Amino acid sequence: MQRGKSNKPATGAKEQQQGYMEPIERYEIIGGVRYDFLASPKYEHQKILLNFSLAFHGACAREGEIMIAPLDVHFDEDNILQPDVIYIRNDRLSMIRDGYIYGVPDLVVEVLSRSTGRRDKTIKKATYERFGVKEYWLADPEYRVVDQYALDDGGKYAHAATLTEDDILRSPTVPCLEIDLGTIFPPEQDT
Repeated sequence: MQRGKSNKPATGAKEQQQGYMEPIERYEIIGGVRYDFLASPKYEHQKILLNFSLAFHGACAREGEIMIAPLDVHFDEDNILQPDVIYIRNDRLSMIRDGYIYGVPDLVVEVLSRSTGRRDKTIKKATYERFGVKEYWLADPEYRVVDQYALDDGGKYAHAATLTEDDILRSPTVPCLEIDLGTIFPPEQDT
């Protein structure tokens, strides 16, 4: 064997990268049923998610932890969901273990899309309500509104408000949170 040379056959960059960038399988388990994410989120969805994250961080970083999808929230073994935005107060952060959340966040946000909107409005909302997520927001990029739900004294979601990009969203669950929705939705694109 000559110095500086290897006995291994040369491989191309494509072969070297094989397996390195394989797509991550994303899914949720709701009521024991697996729901696959069929498409990656579009620009507008991700921009809204980023803007919510920045708004939460700017207002409430000292009071709690703000996280964004994809991150599993384990309510129990039959209900493992990935909300778009997750907020947990500092005094409840012990539910974050082994890189995941095992428990009930204080507030979650879902940004609607064609592939997940129906599920976000129905079975995910019912699951969050059943497990006691105190506040749930549904952001609709198409109509540029946010539906705000908060648990009532009976443990059911009450529709608190439908807010437009001209409104300020105030959270009854997270007092530090006050968001100008005009900063959340990206400028409308010409179609």
